[in-house]
Amino acid sequence: MNSGNIYAAVAAIFSLLMISCQAQLSSTFYDSTCPNALSTIRTSIRRAVSSERRMAASLIRLHFHDCFVQGCDASILLDDAPGITSEKTAGPNDNSARGYEVIDSAKSAVENICPGVVSCADILAVAARDASAAVGGPSWTVKLGRRDSTMATRSLVESNLPDARDDLRTLISTFSRKGLNERDMVVLSGKLYSCFLKYMY
Repeated sequence: MNSGNIYAAVAAIFSLLMISCQAQLSSTFYDSTCPNALSTIRTSIRRAVSSERRMAASLIRLHFHDCFVQGCDASILLDDAPGITSEKTAGPNDNSARGYEVIDSAKSAVENICPGVVSCADILAVAARDASAAVGGPSWTVKLGRRDSTMATRSLVESNLPDARDDLRTLISTFSRKGLNERDMVVLSGKLYSCFLKYMY
């Protein structure tokens, strides 16, 4: 599979992962309430990727790990708090998922121009797209209007996300439960990183 096909597959897979949260979403959701939101996020992401090109793959992986658990709701960004067991320290994320500070920076930049308008879930989705474009990958239309989760559960991560120790049968089953086939699994699990390494080094 060449790099162009890999990128197209990644975009298609993210579209599948986001189907469950597409109801009443729109690519123009912030046009009147925060018209400079997307350009502000893009500038922040480009700055981060320019500083460390590997961050592009990390942001896409962060979005993947968010969407795979309970939908694209930014629950992966929540810290431990009363009633919340953070997803950050779950096995598949602990000392592995990264880019939280980049999303925080993008959120702060957006808050400076439109306080309380743009959700973290939308910022994370847009950041994945902009990270891809920043290293020569495709750009795709991101539908907006997600609400942020107010809960996170570490156990849901450990029961939903694939584990590095899983055998092939388990991995296929895990991806199948999300409506993804074996080709999708290979793209998200390996080819994505190989492709990004080509642009980073």
